[in-house]
Formats: sequence, structure tokens, C-alpha cells
Amino acid sequence: MQQIRYYMLGEQALVMELSPPVSLESQQKIWGMARQLEKEQGVRQVIPGMNNLTVILQAIPADSRAALAGLREQWENSSAAIPESRTVTIPVIYGGAAGPDLAEVARHCQLSPSQVIERHSAALYTVYFIGFQPGFPYLGGLDVSLHCPRRAEPRVSVPAGSVGIGGSQTGIYPLPTPGGWQLIGQSTLSLFSAQRTPPVLLAPGDTVRFVPQKEGQC
Repeated sequence: MQQIRYYMLGEQALVMELSPPVSLESQQKIWGMARQLEKEQGVRQVIPGMNNLTVILQAIPADSRAALAGLREQWENSSAAIPESRTVTIPVIYGGAAGPDLAEVARHCQLSPSQVIERHSAALYTVYFIGFQPGFPYLGGLDVSLHCPRRAEPRVSVPAGSVGIGGSQTGIYPLPTPGGWQLIGQSTLSLFSAQRTPPVLLAPGDTVRFVPQKEGQC
């Protein structure tokens, strides 16, 4: 059975945290709980994450234990929410300068680079949540044969559009940033633009498919 922790983060934030593994079923229930809590009086903000949910209150609770007990009750009574979703195709150039860690991922996973590309692009991924950067999607559905540790030394700068693997997840960097995921490819598709409405391309619940491209096709 999945273990659940309930705790205070500072004086005005309540946190519910599920133990691994991450599952779509649990994530859908987190989305449903977030929708319910957003309507509650005294709640300033609800932040659903990967296997966790944070509730920021408008005021410091008089009794933190009672507030956490209320959060536990809310989870026990919550039902799954399945948001409207789209399937978004993301073109990716794998390997070479676009994916400098492809060979390392292949070595760790005891696969050839072409097998890594084939398996990574064969899956359908679900956006579990957006975080870390504006528009950065944490995607569930990575083939277990591609699970790979993050880099021992993070890069000072990861180019926008880089597709990486970090542990059991894959994701896309929308903007240049330091980062420690293993980079296996890159896309020119913009995941975040302040001039676009909405500015973020992907949303929780969306389905993502990666399509291999040759240099110059993206």
C-alpha cells in the first residue's frame, strides 16, 4: 500500500506526499483533490505536483494538526479528475550535438543508441504536471528499460528544447537553464512563449508523442 505523509511547510502551507511509485491513477486523484480544494474557503493557492499536493492557506491555522487531519480527510474523499486533453506531437532530433548524452544512456541501459531512440519515441506519454520552469512537462510513461540516473555533474546551461531523461521520467526544457538530466535530443517546438495565449503549450493530462527527425527537419 502506498504510504502518505501529511506535514506543514512553513506556517501556512499543508503538504500531502505519496510514496513512490508514481502512477496515473494517483495523479488523477491529486488533480481531483486540487479542484475541490480550490473552492474551499481560506485556501489561497493549490499546487498539484508529482505524487504530492501543496495547499497554501490565507492565514496561519489555529490548529495545524486539525488542518492536516482535514487534508487527510479530503484525500480519502477525493475522486479522480480526468481533464480534457490533446495529443501533441513533438519533433525531436536525437543524438549528436542535439543529444550529447544519448551514448551514455545507451551504455547505462545496455542498448544501442538506435534502440534508445526507438523505445523513447514509441511510447505515449502523459503530462503529470508542469513545474521547475514555465512550461516544463514532467511526463509519465517512460519505458522502464530507459530509466537512467541524472548526471553526476549538472550542466551550467541546457539549451531550450532539450529532451532529457532523469530517473524514471522524461521531459523537455522550455528555456535555457542549468540542468542535470541526460540529454538525448532536442526539438525546435516552443513549449513556452509569453506572447502566446496560453503561454504554456502543454497542460496536465495531455498526451505527448515524440517523433524522430533528421537535422534540418524540425
